Amino acid sequence: MKFKVDADTCIGCELCVEICPDVFAMSDDGIAEVIVKPVPETLRDAALQAEAECPVVAISHV
Repeated sequence: MKFKVDADTCIGCELCVEICPDVFAMSDDGIAEVIVKPVPETLRDAALQAEAECPVVAISHV
């Protein structure tokens, strides 16, 4: 499963990093980014939780 962060939508709240730090990190410009592609099955549920809890719906998956 692959995840992506819409940089134009992300507000840099870091919630995704708190929920799933093995998949999401903050870039130097303060925007979340995916650091593991594709996301391993063992991290899928946490990444999906981060997607669901993103307050601005900046995370999506394929």
